[in-house]
Amino acid sequence: MADDFTGQAHTSLKDARSATLAPTPAGAAKLARSGKLYVRERIALLADADTFVEDGQLANALASGLPADGVVTGACLVDGRPALVVANDTGVKAGSWGARTVEKIVRITERALVEELPIFWLVDSAGARITDQVALFPGRRGAGRIFHNQVKLSGKVPQICCLFGPSAAGGAYIPAFCDVVVMVDGNASMYLGSPRMAEVTVGESVTLEEMGGARMHTEISGCGDLLAGDDADAIEQARDFFSYLPTCWREPAPETEPVAPARELDDTTVPAAEQVPFDIHTVIDGIVDDGSFFEIKPSFAAEIVTGFGRIEGMPIGVVASNSAVRGGVLFVDSADKSARFIELCDAFNLPLVYLADVPGFMIGKEVERQGIIRHGAKMITAVAEATVPQISVIVRKAYGAGLYAMNGPGFEPDACLALPTARIAVMGPDPAVQAVYAHRIAEIDDEDERAAFVAARKQEYEADVDLLRLASELVIDAVVEPGVLRSELARRLGMLAGKVRRRVEKHHGVRPV
Repeated sequence: MADDFTGQAHTSLKDARSATLAPTPAGAAKLARSGKLYVRERIALLADADTFVEDGQLANALASGLPADGVVTGACLVDGRPALVVANDTGVKAGSWGARTVEKIVRITERALVEELPIFWLVDSAGARITDQVALFPGRRGAGRIFHNQVKLSGKVPQICCLFGPSAAGGAYIPAFCDVVVMVDGNASMYLGSPRMAEVTVGESVTLEEMGGARMHTEISGCGDLLAGDDADAIEQARDFFSYLPTCWREPAPETEPVAPARELDDTTVPAAEQVPFDIHTVIDGIVDDGSFFEIKPSFAAEIVTGFGRIEGMPIGVVASNSAVRGGVLFVDSADKSARFIELCDAFNLPLVYLADVPGFMIGKEVERQGIIRHGAKMITAVAEATVPQISVIVRKAYGAGLYAMNGPGFEPDACLALPTARIAVMGPDPAVQAVYAHRIAEIDDEDERAAFVAARKQEYEADVDLLRLASELVIDAVVEPGVLRSELARRLGMLAGKVRRRVEKHHGVRPV
């Protein structure tokens, strides 16, 4: 009897393990139809070969059809650095959460807090199993504990999310608390209420893509950061993102071998006329190591460009006005995008380089109703609170509060540099003259006389904000020719490598939101 019982237990254990290692035939067919990889194939692409160590593989093994309770968790190396992994198995009840699912995720987040290890979230989940709600939802070790721990992890370790399928209802907050969200085009979605729920509760007829698809979130809502073509592309982008960040907040960002820039900057790179739009990527390409610029949210609020790069192998964050999109004017979304990116760089020790070509914040009834003042204040708060090395470069124009948002002299940048094309003022010469002399201009009937009067006043205004005057009065620290801007930044950043980072002692500020 003992021998028979042992044999049965051994067979049962073997079957339980096997069930977690491969999808069912029906599950494999479904994955193939949707162009998705199996959960363990995803982990294999993320982790260095033969480094993944799994925990809780036999969770809920006594239940039927719930291998690993629908989530694979463990630790691995990613490019030689330790990291933790949470990966939904969409073949197990659509990757939904049960009580053991939640417990496994909570344990991983607790380990991340103790060991200060980054987490890769490989998300493909329909959300909580309603039938298990009492066991998984309300308690002290329920699903809420996951989000509570994610908030505590924020700024302590990188949290990187690849979204391969749905992230529904409360589960949508997992990506929301991550530092970057890579969404697979055509498959990924996140939403608090499904289209069916929206129709039932608020009478709204909407498609899944319109409600929470990858393109909507990466282009309109900003909840997604990067768009991927398929699962493998998403994981590659996640690994690239991680390559710029330290393992935790205590460490410096990793450096690489220096590489020459893709182009050389010269006097023709930046149009002298401020009304002529140009793509700021041309300046970025002349500053950073070739192939190193990794843009964040490229399709969202593109009037401001944010991304990682390297200068002589040193990782940096770039915040750059792009006059090629909406004139480089700052809107609600561009302020939010910038604020979050600045905080990300500050949290993980990446110096910031600002490239300003900004007319200021947008004005008008629509943006005022959207709260442009508080959103602009959010960006300015992030700039003022950052303690990493910060260098601002006035590329062309920096007008009004746009100067403040791009870390102008009053915000204690470690250096404020200017290209010869730079101009700093409360506003541009045309609106300034109109603001001051509107009545006088209206009184001049002769067209030529009026034009001459306006031209003279503009000349006076421009002389008042002349670049040489700004340099002589120490508003800016140096005027730098385009051809030497990269080397100037490299030297200054090198000297700032040991900058002491101190914060004012208080609980925390009250952020404009």
